[in-house]
Amino acid sequence: MASARIYALPVAAMAAIVLASNVAVQYPVFAEIGGLQLADLLTFGAFTYPFAFLVTDLTNRRYGPGVARRVVYAGFAAAVVCSLVVPPVLYDLGLLGFSTTAERLFRIAVASGGAFLMAQLLDIAVFNRLRQDSWWRAPAASSLSGSVLDTVTFFTVAFAQFFLFLGANDEFALESARLLGLFSMEAPRWVSWAIGDFTVKLAIAVFALIPYRVIMQRFMPYRPQPA
Repeated sequence: MASARIYALPVAAMAAIVLASNVAVQYPVFAEIGGLQLADLLTFGAFTYPFAFLVTDLTNRRYGPGVARRVVYAGFAAAVVCSLVVPPVLYDLGLLGFSTTAERLFRIAVASGGAFLMAQLLDIAVFNRLRQDSWWRAPAASSLSGSVLDTVTFFTVAFAQFFLFLGANDEFALESARLLGLFSMEAPRWVSWAIGDFTVKLAIAVFALIPYRVIMQRFMPYRPQPA
């Protein structure tokens, strides 16, 4: 019973973030900043997914790496299932204007699940290494390193030509366009998407230090469990 109570909240929070992100990622951010069309770069999923690192870090801080890894494994399962199920469900409900082939869904699921798992496990490892440093250093460094790995892994596996063996390409993502829609240099669209996504992850990682500090001080004194 005690073990169930330990896992209930972090697993529920992680699953909620993964589900919300898989829904939100289907919808672009229609806004413009200084000539930069955000809809060409960002979806709302970029603003929800980084909070998964907050859940991982708080769990790690409170219960130690063993529990944090198990929460990540639950999140990994949710990421794979949601990547396969959410887009068809939204399309069937009339909430999404395009359908995705089974081949593309599989490739996106591999990219999403793989990126999530590797990034979160790296987050745990970095956090543990810096646990005894200043309160902000462990969550900042772990979220930053995890975000880098997550972005590189997801966008390359989901869109790069090299991973064609996992499923069909997205021809629109592979088309050359001005980098970020601003610069004369051209690159595949998915490269600009990756840059935009990573920029938001950095901003959220900084912002998330605030709730991390508040929750850590008030509710989560460090009581590590065996790794």
